[in-house]
Amino acid sequence: MTAPDPDAAKSIDLINWLVTRGLEGADKEELLEGYCNRLVDLGVPLMRFHAAQSALHPVYGGTGYSWYHGQGGEYQTFEYSEQPSEQWQQSPLFAILNNEVDAIHERLVDQNEPSRFPLLNDLREIGATDYYATGVSFDVPTHNAPKDAKKAVDGVLLSWTSDAPEGFQDSDLSLINTALPHLGLALKSASNARVSKDLMRVYLGRDAGRRVLSGEIRRGSLQQIDAVIWNFDLEGFTSLSEELPGNEIIEMLNDYLAVAVDVVHKCDGSILKFMGDGLMAMFDVGEIDADARAALGAVVELQKRMADLNTRRTADGLPVSNYTLALHAGEILYGNIGAETRLDFTVIGPAVNQTARIAGMHRSLGQRILISDDVARAAQPCAQDLISVGRYMLRGVAEPKELFTVYDSPK
Repeated sequence: MTAPDPDAAKSIDLINWLVTRGLEGADKEELLEGYCNRLVDLGVPLMRFHAAQSALHPVYGGTGYSWYHGQGGEYQTFEYSEQPSEQWQQSPLFAILNNEVDAIHERLVDQNEPSRFPLLNDLREIGATDYYATGVSFDVPTHNAPKDAKKAVDGVLLSWTSDAPEGFQDSDLSLINTALPHLGLALKSASNARVSKDLMRVYLGRDAGRRVLSGEIRRGSLQQIDAVIWNFDLEGFTSLSEELPGNEIIEMLNDYLAVAVDVVHKCDGSILKFMGDGLMAMFDVGEIDADARAALGAVVELQKRMADLNTRRTADGLPVSNYTLALHAGEILYGNIGAETRLDFTVIGPAVNQTARIAGMHRSLGQRILISDDVARAAQPCAQDLISVGRYMLRGVAEPKELFTVYDSPK
């Protein structure tokens, strides 16, 4: 009877674990942390592990994960850059990526000359003896297609470092390479899940993105809720857009919308949609009184942040803008609306329409902030000093609405 091969048993054990965790939806950090610990448990003398991957994200262009034995792992993000940094260009992983080298294996104690890779010299200084790096591509191979140096490569670059006197044994590298496709597949699954969550959150909003990913995707599936609607708009933006170059207009718009979005999120609201130079947000944090207080808290925070932004832009010699804000509370329908091939996760209903009507009163009343009596009543008692600006008939609304503004006392 043939004796069982211990190396084969190790490979099977690691592969089964990777497949199981991949199917269970382990996130990237959890997966790599467990993978490193499992290698150590299987006898691989692992001192350091690193994984680098491009990212589909509006803020950063790549991610990294570094693990050290006894210290655990750390997740990193790297900003977009038109030109790769000098440090990255001198790394072994960059050499694999651009020189089409399948792998780099370098003993760090068998040579007197410094390595051509500064990273490996640094690792040797802290006791490393052996280094191995390779990659897993998620792209379909195109052997004859010209290579685009600026195109993000879909895949992951990985490295393993040992501090054992003899470094990695052949059996260690065999284990690593045998399980590599399974690690790559599990990482691809985790990365795709993260990309979906990130892009849904960025393009649909935190709450809507979560709902869509959880399965609320059927056209016409709507939920009736009580909430506060927040309509934010920049003043005089149309005339400014005719006077300023396009790039300055975009930078200015991003500056102001970034502040408004940050304030809404800080106060537990959700961005519903951008509308030209403005946005619509919703506050649904609990009962309607809590919604109203959260929305009014966001008003006060917005006043401060917008004043600070205008002060900074003025000091930098940049054009500035004011804003208007309308708040109303009531029942809304929240969910999927549209056609079979193009849906929008948004809100509709009389409360949404009345908020738009209130927003149309800013110029005639000379007030940048207008709050309906529904919000004012629901918020009581509140920390803000709400001042009535009168009762008015709104187009399409049967009963007059009393409108309020927030009194911002001189400091």
